[in-house]
This record gives sequence, C-alpha cells and structure tokens, in this order.
Amino acid sequence: MRTYYVYVIQLEKKVANLKKFRLKNPKYLQNSQCFYVGQSFRIPAIRFEQHKEGYKSNKYAKLYGLFLRPDLYEKYNPIPSRQDAIEIEKMIAFNLRAQCYGVWFN
Repeated sequence: MRTYYVYVIQLEKKVANLKKFRLKNPKYLQNSQCFYVGQSFRIPAIRFEQHKEGYKSNKYAKLYGLFLRPDLYEKYNPIPSRQDAIEIEKMIAFNLRAQCYGVWFN
C-alpha cells in the first residue's frame, strides 16, 4: 500500500509581488512569509528537489522555493491515502492563509 506526504516549502517574499499570487491571497500582510503547500507519494525532501529541478514542478516552488518547513507538516506524515493527503494539504494551506501568510497550493 502506498503512503503519501504533505510538505510546505518556504518561498521568497518577492513571489507576493506577482498578481496571480496576490489574487489568491487577498488577506496577505506585506512582508509576511510565503509558502507552497503540496502533497505527494514521494518523501518531502525528494519532492522539493524535483520542484527545483523542474520535474512536474509548480512554477512558484521552482522559481521562488527556498527550503522545506518541516515544522509545519511533519506531524501529519505519513498519510495512508491520497484523499486524506489532499484534505490535509488544503487544511494546512487555509490555516496559513488565515494567519495572513501568502500561500499557493493546487
């Protein structure tokens, strides 16, 4: 049986200057942290490297990704099903947005 993982990548704050990113984050407080939240069957370290190398990557994670933030996701991993991983991904993203951070997720 396959297991899944959620992960959070810290992004450069300048990503918040992009119109598409800002439209998804109307409550973003200027100079707050920015994140990409994802889920995968790969462990977070491998998935982060894939983003940076351009393999099935999100453009924000590829261009602006700095490092993983395990303090924001480790307690949820591993996850037994993809559907659960998708729900946890959303939960983390919405919780970060509620704190006025800039967040991108699929």
